[in-house]
Amino acid sequence: MSEFTEIGPNRLRRNSLGLVAVTFMVISAAAPLTGVAGAMPLAFLLGNGTGIPLTFILLTLVMLAFAAGYVAMSRHVINAGAFYAYAARGLGGSWGGAVSIMALVAYNTMQFGLIGLLGGVSAGVFGGFGINLPWWVYSLIAIALVGILGYRQVDLSAKVMVVLVGLEYLIVLIVDFAILGAGGAEGTGLSVNILDFSALTSGSLTAAILFCLGSFIGIEATTIYGEEAKDPEKTIPRATYLSILMIGIFFVFTTWLMIAGTGADKLLETIGGLPDPTAHFFILAETYTNPTISMIAGLLLVSSLFAALSAFHNYIARYSYVAGRDGLLPEAFGRTHDAHQSPHIGSVVQTIGALIVLAIFAGLGLDPILNMFTWISQIGTLGVIGMMAITSLSVIAFFGKQGGGSPLSTKILPAIAGLIMAALFVYVFVNYGDLTGTTGGSLSWLLPALIPAGGVIGFLLAQRLKSSDPARFARMGTNLAD
Repeated sequence: MSEFTEIGPNRLRRNSLGLVAVTFMVISAAAPLTGVAGAMPLAFLLGNGTGIPLTFILLTLVMLAFAAGYVAMSRHVINAGAFYAYAARGLGGSWGGAVSIMALVAYNTMQFGLIGLLGGVSAGVFGGFGINLPWWVYSLIAIALVGILGYRQVDLSAKVMVVLVGLEYLIVLIVDFAILGAGGAEGTGLSVNILDFSALTSGSLTAAILFCLGSFIGIEATTIYGEEAKDPEKTIPRATYLSILMIGIFFVFTTWLMIAGTGADKLLETIGGLPDPTAHFFILAETYTNPTISMIAGLLLVSSLFAALSAFHNYIARYSYVAGRDGLLPEAFGRTHDAHQSPHIGSVVQTIGALIVLAIFAGLGLDPILNMFTWISQIGTLGVIGMMAITSLSVIAFFGKQGGGSPLSTKILPAIAGLIMAALFVYVFVNYGDLTGTTGGSLSWLLPALIPAGGVIGFLLAQRLKSSDPARFARMGTNLAD
C-alpha cells in the first residue's frame, strides 16, 4: 500500500471517475473513428499495406510492455502530472521539470493541429448538407464548447466522452460486421492472412508504425485522472490495460475487414486512385451498408474529433495545474475552481492559446488540414514518444532505488519499450520534414526542435525552483490521493 501525501484546499474533484469513465476518457484521445477514417487509409497507402493489422498486433504488445512498468509505478505514484510525476520520482526533479514542459508543448500542439483538422472536416461534412461556412467557424465553435467542458467538473466531460466514443465504436462495428457478413470483396475477401510477416515489410514499416502508434496516444490519461478516480490503485491499472486492449483489438479487427472489404490485391490501387484517401472508409460504409450509414459516419467523424479535442484539453489543463502546484509555473495555475474543483486557470489559458493559433492560421489563409494539422500535430506525436521513452527509464530507476516489483515488469519490459520509443523518437526527429511535408525549409527542424526546447526550459525552471525552494523541489511529483 502506498503512503499518500495530503495537499491543501486546491484539489481536483476526488472520486469522480470510475473504470468505464477513465477508460473512455483515454480512448476519446485515440479518436477511433478518426483513426479508421483518417489515418488508416494513409497507413495502408504510405505504410505497409496489408501488413497494417500485424503492425497493430505488434504495437499492442509493445504498449502492453510499456504498460507493465507504467502500471507497476502507478501503485506508488498517483499524480495528475503522470509522465512528469514518474520522471520526477524516478530520475529527479530536474528531469520532471523537463518532462512537464515537454508535455505542455506536445499536447498543446496536438490540440492545435486537431482544431484545424476538425474545421476542415466539418466544412466538408456540413457542406454536403448545404451549410457552407468557413472552416475556422467550426473550429471556433469547437474551441468554445471544449473550453466550457474543461472549465466545469470533470465528470461532465466524462459523460459526454462515453456517449461520443460509444457511438464511434458502434458505427465502425456496424460497417465491420456488414463486411464480415458479406464475406468481403466478392465474397472471398476474408481469407486475408493477417499473420503474414512478409506483408509486414512490404512497404514502409516505419511509416506504418507512426500512423498506428497515433491510435494509442492518450493511454497516459489513466494516471492523469488518478487523483480524480475512484479507488485509483485498482482503477488506474485496470483502465490502462483495458484501454490498450480495446484499442488494439478494435484496430486489428477493423483494418483486417477494411482490407477484406476492398480486396487485398486491390487495396493500394483503390486507395491510391481516390482524390481523397480518407474517403475509403465511407465508400466501404456505403458499399456494404447504405448511404445513410455513411452520412452518419461523417457526422460522427466530427464528434470523434471533438472528443479528442476535449481529451487533450483536459490533459493540458491538468499538466498546467500540477506545474503550478509544484512551483514550475505561477501559483495561479495550481488553483482549482471553488465550485467545480477543475483546473480552470489552465483550461482558460489553453482556450486563449487555441484562439490565437486559430487566428494566425485563418488570418494567413493557410489550409486547416495540410498546414495546421499536418505541420503541428506531429510535434505532439514526437513529444509523446519522447516522454514514453523517459518514463520507461524512470520506472527502471524508481524501482532500482526503492526495490519491489518483479524484474520483468520493472526492468526488462520497460527497457524493451524504452529502447523502441527512443529509436522512434530519433527517427521522427531526423525525418520530420519528409513526414510532414515541410522538407526544404526551416520548419523541418524548427517544429520538432520545440520538444527538446521545451525540455530545456522545464529543466531550467526546475533548477530555479531547486535554488529558491529546495524542499519544494524535493517534493516534485509527490504521490497524492485521498
